[in-house]
Amino acid sequence: MATADEKIEKDMVQLARVALSGRPQDVMALLHRFAKGYRDIAPSMANSLSALLRESPTRASPLRRQTEAVLPVDVDTRFHLLRIEEHPVLDHEPVYAGEVKSALDALVAERKGIENLQKAGLEPSRTVLFTGAPGVGKTLAARWLARELNRPLLILDLAAVMSSYLGRTGANLRHVLDYAKTLDCVLLLDELDAIAKRRDDRGEIGELKRLVTVLIQQIDDWPSSGLLVSATNHPDLLDPAIWRRFDLALEFPLPDREAIHAYMVSALGPISHQAETWASVLAIALEGQSFSDIDRELKSVRRKAALLAEPLDDHLVGLLGGKQGGKPDRIALAAELVSTGVMSQRAAHEITGVARETIRARTGKKPSTKTNGRGAHG
Repeated sequence: MATADEKIEKDMVQLARVALSGRPQDVMALLHRFAKGYRDIAPSMANSLSALLRESPTRASPLRRQTEAVLPVDVDTRFHLLRIEEHPVLDHEPVYAGEVKSALDALVAERKGIENLQKAGLEPSRTVLFTGAPGVGKTLAARWLARELNRPLLILDLAAVMSSYLGRTGANLRHVLDYAKTLDCVLLLDELDAIAKRRDDRGEIGELKRLVTVLIQQIDDWPSSGLLVSATNHPDLLDPAIWRRFDLALEFPLPDREAIHAYMVSALGPISHQAETWASVLAIALEGQSFSDIDRELKSVRRKAALLAEPLDDHLVGLLGGKQGGKPDRIALAAELVSTGVMSQRAAHEITGVARETIRARTGKKPSTKTNGRGAHG
């Protein structure tokens, strides 16, 4: 049997691990457990922990205004299954293609005009399925919806909720959805394909197939007071019956040039004097990448410029290397580099591999007299 010192050491290491993972709700769960478990061997510490928990504004559900129900926890670890954002904050405003933007705006309009719908004997959309490659903005869209509707966002990562005992996974899923049904919230079920796989997949065991049935029943029973958003990177893995349960299925494509241009103007506007110029160039150079990939590369360039204490504009050229698509894209990029004055024809040729004669024919400009191979200003 472990000694008191050994127990304290083990528990403190566990607390540190959970705290460093950035899960405040799980930290609270551990502290509640410690406050009870140390009453005999360390009563003073147990009393102090209890006092801290009583003073904490998050000692119960972060949504106490709406419900006194206890946040659902995993039956094995006792950690909370949901991540809650009471007041969702966006790092940047989303930029979506016209069809996606129109659908998201319509979801907000339905909720804000619910009285008109009810007078007509209608309800707003209750459930929506987001599909698309990683990094195209599905989670950001759920966060945007919650912010626009002034509602808390509850996030359940279905891949993380899978228990080693699948029967318990079903219980976890029911607990989360039953809890969320009592709230006026936006619930995001991320990685839907982790559970909602095709039931004719012979590689899946019976318990996992029963999970699909549980999920279908829960979606069918979802109340109009809340909005259920599901997201997947692998729509081809979903059971066909799942598709039919959603009021709306919305596919998020990779951003086109117009979307990348708008994103870059927004991202570079506060930090570059040539935001519009660079946005025009990078919209061509970065086409075919997701928003998350673009954001990651831009942050990497910004860090490099900051560490060297050099202007960001001098480093944005680093985003051009190796990002061109086919020959038509390279020609368009070379022409844009020259026509915007970012580079001379020689520099554009070196970056894109496009012949200077082709660049000259596309832009109608005579060869530059500059020989330094860098932008028009140096």
